[in-house]
Amino acid sequence: MAKENLECSFCGRKKPETNLLIAGLDAHICDRCIEQAHGIVAEESKQSKNDDLSSELILKKPVEIKDFLDTYIIGQKRTKKVLSVAVYNHYKRLLQPRSKEDEIEIQKSNIVMVGQTGTGKTLMAKTIAKMLNVPLAIVDATVLTEAGYVGEDVESILTRLLQAADYSLEKAERGIVFIDELDKIARKSDNPSITRDVSGEGVQQGLLKLLEGTVVNVPPKGGRKHPDQKFIEVNTENILFIAGGAFDGIERIITKRLNMQAIGYSAAKKEDSLDNSNVLQYIIPKDLKEFGLIPEIIGRLPVLTHMNPLDQKALRAILTEPKNAIIKQYEKLFAMDGINFKITDQALDYIVEKAVEYKLGARGLRSLCEAVFTDAMFELPSTDETEFKVTKPYAENKLSFETIKKLKAVS
Repeated sequence: MAKENLECSFCGRKKPETNLLIAGLDAHICDRCIEQAHGIVAEESKQSKNDDLSSELILKKPVEIKDFLDTYIIGQKRTKKVLSVAVYNHYKRLLQPRSKEDEIEIQKSNIVMVGQTGTGKTLMAKTIAKMLNVPLAIVDATVLTEAGYVGEDVESILTRLLQAADYSLEKAERGIVFIDELDKIARKSDNPSITRDVSGEGVQQGLLKLLEGTVVNVPPKGGRKHPDQKFIEVNTENILFIAGGAFDGIERIITKRLNMQAIGYSAAKKEDSLDNSNVLQYIIPKDLKEFGLIPEIIGRLPVLTHMNPLDQKALRAILTEPKNAIIKQYEKLFAMDGINFKITDQALDYIVEKAVEYKLGARGLRSLCEAVFTDAMFELPSTDETEFKVTKPYAENKLSFETIKKLKAVS
């Protein structure tokens, strides 16, 4: 074939009409067709990755998510519903193929949970990540500082997520980040800071870009940034952020707001129906602002829910009912040594009473059980005993006043 008669085997353009014509064994391809082919390959590769991640991500309906949470967590019915809907909407948004013609862009449903320590905030996040089969990073807001101070940069949150995802960028960008102790970075007064602070408002400002969705340069091994360091670009647009905190003292802010509204006879009647034992259920975003969170970060955590305080009935159920209940764990531990473990209802009630009396919470239940069972777990494996029964007198003997005092100090 003459040089001037050469043409692209795909589009038919003649050699003079192209910038570049690459020859193969029996065919030719022009630069335009190469560009189009590259675009098709890139799009197919991206779609293939999305399909792989979609097959790994196990998304269930909100009712099914709540049912799964019920098997691990006692009570907190309202929070489970709110969390189930928020998580479902978030991952439904990710799995939905987005067309260029679609003008409606669904925003993220980041969540903030307010509740006393030991009510199950972290357990909620862990259980949801386990069900969805997505990586989870749990970070403590108290260690975060502004750049230049001793502590961890805000970007270190994403380093933890990358590590949880075995450094798979695609998995990390669809993971969950649980930020604990959010209340510890609240402004200490309602006046904006005019100087940089080691924690507090500056850290809140640093979190804004992560919560909103942006591309962040993350040092894969953590630590401080320096010019010669290699970075991984992480897009936080599809990462679900769940924040939690005790917000100690926010009940006073809520009570003050409710009392201010109580003007007139009808308002006074309405206030009579308020549940003073659980004021947190009346929390609104304005209360978080009064506590010290900046309005911008409240806007980026649109889903607000609360954790109910644990009463004696709830603590009793936590001991025996969940799939991973504390007593079930001890039954399995003793069974591994061929010992049949039993505990009476009276002994269980006594342990719960002590947890409530000394305000040890759900975490304290495990500590109390350890104090009761440790001697038996030390001695019985070396004997021929095949049964261990815990009664109330036995528990009373093991839980001396000094033991409980130590546990209270630790918690």
